[in-house]
Order: sequence, then C-alpha cells, then structure tokens
Amino acid sequence: MFKAMKTPWFGITALSLAGFALSVQVQGETKERVVSQEEAYEWLVADEIMERIAAPEFRDAVYDIREYGAKEGEENVDAGDAIAEAIEACHSAGGGKVLVPAGTYYTGPIHLLSNVNLHLEEGATLKFSTDPKDYLPAVFTRWEGVELYNYSALIYAYDQQNIGITGKGVLDGQAGDDAWWSWKGRSEWGWEEGMPHQGPARARLMEQAEAGVPVEERVYGEGDYLRPNLIQPYKCENVLIEGVTVKNSPMWNLNPVLCRNVIVRGVNISSHGPNNDGCNPESSKDVLIEDCMFDTGDDCIAIKSGRNNDGRRVNVPSENIIVRNSNMAEGHGGVVIGSEISGGVRNVFVENCEMNSPHLERALRIKTNSIRGGLIENIFVRDVQVGSVADSVIKVNFLYEEGDAGDFAPVVRNIVVRRLVSAKSKYALFVKGYEHTPITGLHLIDCQFEGVEKPSVLLNIQELQLDGVLMNTGAKTDSWGNPL
Repeated sequence: MFKAMKTPWFGITALSLAGFALSVQVQGETKERVVSQEEAYEWLVADEIMERIAAPEFRDAVYDIREYGAKEGEENVDAGDAIAEAIEACHSAGGGKVLVPAGTYYTGPIHLLSNVNLHLEEGATLKFSTDPKDYLPAVFTRWEGVELYNYSALIYAYDQQNIGITGKGVLDGQAGDDAWWSWKGRSEWGWEEGMPHQGPARARLMEQAEAGVPVEERVYGEGDYLRPNLIQPYKCENVLIEGVTVKNSPMWNLNPVLCRNVIVRGVNISSHGPNNDGCNPESSKDVLIEDCMFDTGDDCIAIKSGRNNDGRRVNVPSENIIVRNSNMAEGHGGVVIGSEISGGVRNVFVENCEMNSPHLERALRIKTNSIRGGLIENIFVRDVQVGSVADSVIKVNFLYEEGDAGDFAPVVRNIVVRRLVSAKSKYALFVKGYEHTPITGLHLIDCQFEGVEKPSVLLNIQELQLDGVLMNTGAKTDSWGNPL
C-alpha cells in the first residue's frame, strides 16, 4: 500500500493503488481526478510549464486616453495619436495602465511598449482604420510564417517586455468584404475580376524566402495586398491578453511570434473572414491559452513555427503550450499544428475543451508535408468533448497541399489522446504518413466515437495503440480504428 503524499510542484496530491489523484482546473474550478501513473507522468511537464508561466505585473498608475485628446464616438476623429502619447507617457514613467474608457474610439495601429497594459473598460470599443496607408511605414513581421517588412499589425509590439491587452472591451478590426478580405482574391470575400489581390506578392515573397534573399530586402506594403494580423507581439516576453472580445480581423487574430511567457485568457474571438485563425502561437515558448471562446473563419488555434526554408533558417520551435477550458465553434480545426511548421513543435497539452459545430471541420489536426517538414512530438490531449465535426475528429496528414514533393520529411511521434468523446463525424481518424517516413506512436485511450459515417483512414502509421476505444453505439473497433 502506498502512503498518501503531497507534491504541489507536480500537482500530485495523493497516490493510491488505483493511481494518482491530481488537482486539475476545470472551467476555473479546482477538482480532484484519479488518473493512472502513466498519465500522471505524461502530464508532469505540463505542471512544470505552469510553474513558469506568470502574468506580468503593472504599476497602479492610470493613463486615461481622454486626457491625451481622445474623443469618444467621433468617427472622423482618430484617437491613435492620443493612445500613442498615453502609451509613451506610461512607458517612460515606468509603466502602468493605459485606460480606454467606455465608449467607441477610432484609431489606426497601436504599438505597445514595455510595462504597459492597454486596458479596455467594459463598454469600450476600439475600431481600427481600414485605410491600409495608416499601417505604414512597414514593420518587421512574419506573414504566413515568412519574415519580411509589411503593414503593421493593428496592435503590434516588437522586442518589449511585460505588456498587456486586458479588460472587457472590444477590439474591432472592421474588416469585411469591402475592407481587407477581398485581398484574398476569392469571390466569397468580395473580390471581383480585375480587382487587386495578394497572389503576386505572396508568390514573390515565397520565392525570395526560398532563394535566401535577406529579410531587409523583402519590403512590402502599398500595392502588395498582404493583409496584417490584428494582434502581433513579436519577440516579446511576459505577454498577457485577457478578457477582451476580438472581431473582424484582416487576417490572423492573435499571433505571438518568437515570444516567451504568454497568457491568453478569457478572450472571445469572433471573426469569420479568410485566414481568420483565432490564436496562432508561432515559434513561441511557455504559452497558456485558457477559458477562451473561438468562433473563426479558419483554425481556432493553430500552433506554428515558420514556413519552409525561412522557418528552418530561424529554426525556433513552438514548445511548452497548454490549451485548456476553452470552446471551439466554427473553424477549419479546433486545435491544429501547422501548416507553417518547419521549425517544429513539442510539448503541447490540451485538456477540458469543447468543440462543437457542423461548420467545425476537425477537432485535432496536424498538417504538414515534405516541403514544410518539422519535428512534431509529445502531443497530449485529454477530456475533450466533441459534438459534431464535418470531417474527421483526429487528422494527421503528411499530404497537405504540395504533398510529398520536397526533401524535408516531417517527423510526427508520441501523440496520446485520452477520454475524447465525439458525437458525430465523417471519420474518427484520418491519418496519412509517408511510406518512407511513417507517423509513429498514436495512442488513444478510453475514447469514444459515435455517429461515425465512414471507416477510419490509416496509411503509413506505426505503433498505433487503441485501448478502450469504442465506436458507434459502443461497438468496439478493430486494431485499425474501424467499427466492427
């Protein structure tokens, strides 16, 4: 008989013959759960990550943007200069809160500085300009995983520490078919024959990156039609995005790049345009995403690390990422790894999430190919409720877009999914590796897939384990995940 013990550093509160009793956070409440010794050890790294992640602290000083000239409710009056002055004053004095009071304020891009918390009161709305010229001069950024100089993100920070975007207000990018989205070049987003689009500049950027053209020579902006993201902290440390509602982004909504110690908490994202991913941590470390709502036009969460040769040149993975207690509604995927994944991903932990919409295509997805490559390992998922997805519950695909057309075969290994329950899908599993580089180590434990329309697709996978997996009205599956 084992004796009870308490080891808070690991989050383990007791040990019994049945397993470990863990203290877990479920929708903001601490609950005890008995898990196996194997599961407890799988999640020890998650406990270590949580020990390191901490929200930045700010001085109590308040800098009200109205005191710097911001006027509420006047569409033709840009509050951007007032916000910039308040941020500079706050930063120069040692930091604090830049306050956006209740009301509607119109602004261009906002550039955050160290020790500044941009705080939107309940009832406050920042509406961002849709004039692309307002987002110049170009800043150092990434676009679809490739470094360049391009339009500033609507909220941008470069090489800053201790920054926040908090409160119960709204960040409205005001994008739509008549602003930003048509640059995608598709009729469903307002584009018509003869209108400009991103295609030529996108192709040129990818060619420059593959050819190794220096980043300082990759200068884009007016006339190139590469849309900016809404929030992009770049090379920042100690980042907090909490409580706000984000909507109508030109492109990706939240995109921390090369950041460390990032918390995205209680954020509501509703943005249905092209490439309107919810939160894309990119080449970032120690990231917590919790208690969020994602209703998006693309992936809800997409973990990335740079694209192709440019991603391999920078060579920084995304690692130590925790996603928990969040809801994913419409989108291409709930929690996704890729496709800009050339720098690799490791140590991702997903728990206590709900994913449910006939317009949500997949719950868990890894997408890459032998041009993008990437080492993807140690992905742990538990206690995920999937209502309805249009395609597959779990999809790992090495044949994404270009397929096996390059020299950088991806490596995917050690994926463990526990207690996932799905109510309706076309496929339970859709897994395609390469014959020369199979996917290695997919382990499903105590999962249940109901309402499955077609047998699972399993091509070039090794070490597939199904323990206690049920499908369609409780019928057990065969060793390939197909209903008996």
